[in-house]
Amino acid sequence: MGPTWLRLLLISVLALEGAVWSDGCWDEERVALLQLQHFLTDIEYSREGPDCCEWKWVDCNITTRRVIQLSSLWGRLKIKDSNLFNASMFLPFEELKSLDLSGNDLVGCVENEAPLKWLSKLGGLETLDLSITNAKNNLLLHLGGLSSLITLILQQNDLKETIHLRGNDGQLSLINLEEIDLTVNLFNNSIMEELSGFSNLKSLKIGSNRLNGLVDLKELCALGHLETLDLSYNEVNRFVTSKGLCYLNNLEELSLNGNALGGAVAPCLGNLTSLRYLDISNNHFTGNIASTPLANLTTLQFLSLSNNQLQVPMSFRSFANHSNLKVLLADQNNMVADEPTAFQTWWPKFQLEVFSMSNCMIEEHGNLQLPNFLYFQHDLRDVDLSYCDFGGIRFPHWLLENNTRLEQLYMIDTSIVGPLFLPSHPSFNLKVFDISNNKIHHDIPRNFCSLFPHLEGLFMSKNDFKTDIPPCLGGLRRLQMLDLSHNDLFGEIPEELRMSSSLANLILSNNSLSGKIIPTVYHLIILLEELRLDGDKFEGEISYFSPISIKNLQVLDVSDNDISGELPTWLWDTISLKILDFSKNNFEGPITMQLCKLINLEFLDLSSNHLSGTIPSCSNLQRMRHVHLANNRLSGTLSNVIFKSSPLVTLDLSGNSFTGRIPNWISTLPILSVLLLKENQFDGEFPLQLCKLQSLSILDFSHNKLSGHLPSCLSNLTLKPSEKSYVDSGGYQFDFFDDVMVHMGLTIYNLTGLVSVYRGYPFTYHEEDVLFSTKGATYTYKGNILDLLSAIDLSCNQLTGIILPGFGNLSEIRGLNLSHNNLTGPIPSTFSELKQIESLDLSYNNLSGRIPSELTEMTSLEVFSVAHNNLSGPLPDRKNQFGTFDESNYEGNPLLCGPPLNKSCNGGNSPTAPNATSSEEEHGHIDMVDFYISFATSYAIIFLTTILVLYINPYWRRACFYFIEDRSIVCYFFIVDSLRQLPCFRRNI
Repeated sequence: MGPTWLRLLLISVLALEGAVWSDGCWDEERVALLQLQHFLTDIEYSREGPDCCEWKWVDCNITTRRVIQLSSLWGRLKIKDSNLFNASMFLPFEELKSLDLSGNDLVGCVENEAPLKWLSKLGGLETLDLSITNAKNNLLLHLGGLSSLITLILQQNDLKETIHLRGNDGQLSLINLEEIDLTVNLFNNSIMEELSGFSNLKSLKIGSNRLNGLVDLKELCALGHLETLDLSYNEVNRFVTSKGLCYLNNLEELSLNGNALGGAVAPCLGNLTSLRYLDISNNHFTGNIASTPLANLTTLQFLSLSNNQLQVPMSFRSFANHSNLKVLLADQNNMVADEPTAFQTWWPKFQLEVFSMSNCMIEEHGNLQLPNFLYFQHDLRDVDLSYCDFGGIRFPHWLLENNTRLEQLYMIDTSIVGPLFLPSHPSFNLKVFDISNNKIHHDIPRNFCSLFPHLEGLFMSKNDFKTDIPPCLGGLRRLQMLDLSHNDLFGEIPEELRMSSSLANLILSNNSLSGKIIPTVYHLIILLEELRLDGDKFEGEISYFSPISIKNLQVLDVSDNDISGELPTWLWDTISLKILDFSKNNFEGPITMQLCKLINLEFLDLSSNHLSGTIPSCSNLQRMRHVHLANNRLSGTLSNVIFKSSPLVTLDLSGNSFTGRIPNWISTLPILSVLLLKENQFDGEFPLQLCKLQSLSILDFSHNKLSGHLPSCLSNLTLKPSEKSYVDSGGYQFDFFDDVMVHMGLTIYNLTGLVSVYRGYPFTYHEEDVLFSTKGATYTYKGNILDLLSAIDLSCNQLTGIILPGFGNLSEIRGLNLSHNNLTGPIPSTFSELKQIESLDLSYNNLSGRIPSELTEMTSLEVFSVAHNNLSGPLPDRKNQFGTFDESNYEGNPLLCGPPLNKSCNGGNSPTAPNATSSEEEHGHIDMVDFYISFATSYAIIFLTTILVLYINPYWRRACFYFIEDRSIVCYFFIVDSLRQLPCFRRNI
């Protein structure tokens, strides 16, 4: 006690004259901190106690009480475009060792103060973090004077090409720099030469930049002290010389993942005998790992081989001597069978904490087997064996028996069969248990909850469980996500589960669960963030109660049940709701204006009910992406229904009783991809403004009363499929490397530093499905299939005129249906350019002329019909897809001939025209002259009569002028499209 007090007294006596501290820190530093406090946006940070050394963002030397560290200021400094912020206020901190300004926008500060010249005056600074500050290259000019700097973090900025940190005469000023982090910038290959002079460098991170192609690593030879090298997520496909890399004998961590490296793994990597962390995932490496230098790197603790084309022996015996190995990731590679003697049981020297071999294929049509070494692992924390076909194995309960520390087990789609056998003793550490998409049947064991009392996520969907829901699941106090969908569960939802206070996501879709929807969902919708009960047998009304508050609910899906009554009024107060699906029920009544209160709504599906009335105008739903109101009894016009400028992707109003014209406001939806208005009573002409929808991929106006000509501007649509046909619902993700650490000497390295793997689940998004008729049938498209569909259906209307040649420009289209209209003229030969088309229906029109022989070039065509037209002449050759069509494709055209019709084009049953005699030809010529004279006389009479009527009646005159103007627009597009077919014009357009 005595010496300690004596030392403190001596320090106080020897303090600099005039420099005093009060309230815990030096006065001049306190003044500077108070100045900084004015720019803090966090009220909690700006109202702290009198002792500045106790502030959350300040650390002081416990002896001198000088400020040595300023941190935890992420995004809390309001300095952009501020003339009051004076960066020189950092200068009083003479003993400052660490400065963290990350997450703050320094652009305004840099422009006002000749890029932070004050930085070079902090001579004692050892750690500087300027990540995510919008820093530019000119900022680096003022770092050269920081000769004491050890750690420099510049990640995620706007730094380009290379860096210049050299002092006078080309000598480096940052002579003590040991760690530099440049990840997520725009540096190119030239940066390697600039970094070569930092001889003391121990950690170099250049991940997620623009290094590409051939990269020369010879400059690394000078970095003899380097321990960590991160070149991940660039576009490197080859190293000019591996000498600079393979002779870094002190290297402990190497990340090459996310590049385009291919071929065999460099043999010289075997020289890196100190390597503990190696990630070569997400490349194109090939070869058998048993013959690579990886088998010799026995110091490895972390090894990721995932997402390559490597051959991995199923026994994993290549790693028998890796006694330090803790993490082994071998996902998405090619598993190969070992020699018969090699696959015998062997005892590994390592004890893994993480093992993953998901998405693996067995070569040579063999059978995948669970690696035998797993029987001898006793310290596993996370295991992923998903999407591997193990040929009908029983659930490996011994994994849980042997590994009492196991936290996460993923065996999704692994062909597990039979009943679910569980371990004999509880697994208190298991958090996530996922056995979805297997063939497990019978009951859920009644002792399940007692064996896994601390589960946070339980996923057993897409199996064959035939049982009721165990009530004990409601007693799992940590359970946040429960997915038992796509089974054969029956009975009601247990009250214990309905009252759970921990659940956030409950998915019980597509079972045989039943009961009254109320009170089933009463407590669930109050507590949950996500509730899915679609595809069950719930019944009754949902509208007669009013919960006090629904603050958390984001997803509510009770579709495909037998729920009735009006839409519940309490629903409109659920402001947090993002996804609402009440489709395929028996709801009735109107959709009220209260819908507009759901300002966060992104997905709305009320289709296939008995709703009536008009659609409310909700211009404030600025997040709405998908609207499905099909197959109801909705009516009225759409003139007042406004989603103007909203991010609407899908609008489905099919199967209702809407009338009037198709409104022009639809053309203001910039990313509209799916527009379905079929089976209504829309009339008028096709609105030309809809041709502005350049994101459109599916258009269905069939079964309406549209008239007029086919607009030529339709040929300008790109019809590129939508990039996203689902809505994220927030959901929950489990960090696969949660709390997994590897001890390296005296330092603990968190493996999430360079690798982040998260487990998302199908219910973290809501897929939409769309009904669309093509190929002679109606299909439901959803998910990835919907993303690939591009089609136009204008069938069953009153369209007239010809099919313009410009329709051949719809190169992405897969389905085109113009049947049951009054179209005339020939079939355009330009249809041969539709290389992707699978269905083309032109039946029930008045088309004439021959079927172009060029159509045989449509090699993707599966369904083709020109039935019931006025076509004539021989059919196209029976080659490619046309060899598969029969008489039904051409019926109702009596003048067609040739196979597969039973009419020959050269006689026989085929009708032929007799040869005309000269007298008949002369008589025919006279008849034609009389016809033209009669036609000209009739035309003159009609013309004069029309002029007289228009002169007398001003109303008809205005209507005529409107008609002429509209036809002029159509003619303009027709002429432009026709000119584009000519080479001389095509070059100039």
